[in-house]
Amino acid sequence: MDASKTSQFVVIPPPTVGVPIQGSESLFPVRRIFCVGRNYAEHAREMGANPDREPPFFFTKPADAIVTGGKDVLYPGATNNLHHEVELVIALGEGGSAIPKEDALHHVYGYAVGNDLTRRDLQAEAKKAGRPWDTAKGFDQSAPIAAISPVSVCGHINSGKISLSVNGALRQSGDVRDMIWSTEEIISCLSILFALQAGDLIFSGTPAGVGPLVPGDQVVAAIAGLTPLEHTLVC
Repeated sequence: MDASKTSQFVVIPPPTVGVPIQGSESLFPVRRIFCVGRNYAEHAREMGANPDREPPFFFTKPADAIVTGGKDVLYPGATNNLHHEVELVIALGEGGSAIPKEDALHHVYGYAVGNDLTRRDLQAEAKKAGRPWDTAKGFDQSAPIAAISPVSVCGHINSGKISLSVNGALRQSGDVRDMIWSTEEIISCLSILFALQAGDLIFSGTPAGVGPLVPGDQVVAAIAGLTPLEHTLVC
């Protein structure tokens, strides 16, 4: 039955998740969160993969994994090895299927800095057993994100320093231009697998240097030209 034609739901529907827009009172409504695995060569190598032979692959996080506004992030249960992964996040303002690469950037609303938090121990167990990564990647508060900068303000982010520091010490440092699969290629490939829609976010992969976080750690993630992301891990 079409939910729009029902008079009420049997439980209260969850609120739409919104991400702040830089310089605006408006919010970006989040529909889905897609993530690209191993999209920087050095990170692929540190995870034991060969970046020269692997086509892009994707996993997802639920929309309510988002944490905005620099809020504290709760250290998750069921892990002893939580890792940080700074990423360029692509926010889609238009959807589509089988989007040609040359048209892909027209679908981008803006960009943001995100942290793809990962239960690395659970991911390693899943890999060994040939199981999905959901518990390692899609847990509560696993997707902290800074305010989205519209393309009209920041332009398209296809190069620039990307970094993450923990308690003032640099952990990750690279350049967005080092992505194996570009923003255009990511959108085009993803749109073959899914019908993309406005409100979708794409975490585009992380450079080398991923490592553990513990409660009390203060994280600062940055990409040139975008609002930095800051958050603290708490118990």
